[in-house]
Amino acid sequence: MRLRHIRGAEEAIETSPFVIQNPKEHRGHFCDLFGNTNPIQIEVGMGKGKFIMELAQKHPETNFIGIERYSSVLLRALQKREELEIPNIYFMCVDAKELGEIFAPGEVEKIYLNFSDPWPKDRHAKRRLTSPDFMKVYDQVLAKDGRVEFKTDNQDLFTYSLEAIPEAGWTIEAFTRDLHHSDMAEGNVMTEYETKFSAMGNPICKLIASR
Repeated sequence: MRLRHIRGAEEAIETSPFVIQNPKEHRGHFCDLFGNTNPIQIEVGMGKGKFIMELAQKHPETNFIGIERYSSVLLRALQKREELEIPNIYFMCVDAKELGEIFAPGEVEKIYLNFSDPWPKDRHAKRRLTSPDFMKVYDQVLAKDGRVEFKTDNQDLFTYSLEAIPEAGWTIEAFTRDLHHSDMAEGNVMTEYETKFSAMGNPICKLIASR
């Protein structure tokens, strides 16, 4: 469930130094924004930002960009960000469909998709972030050896993803339907939803995809 709209969220985002304004203007030279040539990793649908901010703290040698289309959700992440000293992370308030217009080919090293909206009705399948349509978008911006990492507790969405991603021409390098009890658990950084659902006893699914 999405947060209710928070009054003033748009204004806070438009004036925040941690949010990239007019991101399309940085296409092909996001390295200038960060002031280095470190690889860039992005999270699509970052929610309140726990996952990507923890990654940024653990990996100062990598640049991170969190993407969230809902202003009221992004505001929650901004409030956390303002309390932390992490120079290697920025946020964007954009739709994932625009990634090909925002990043140049090969500009992104890795894409994280965590607990995305399952869009359970068949007629909404194209809206799922692991659909062939979205995989085509990721293909436009990822480096040749780039990867997509996807986590969810929704078994139906995961089954769909295991089928849809190869249909889009990608390879599933590894996957598990019980992340926390698998070899893929090493180094795992948990999201807010992951923490909540794991506490409820829900197994977490994860896959890694490449071209």
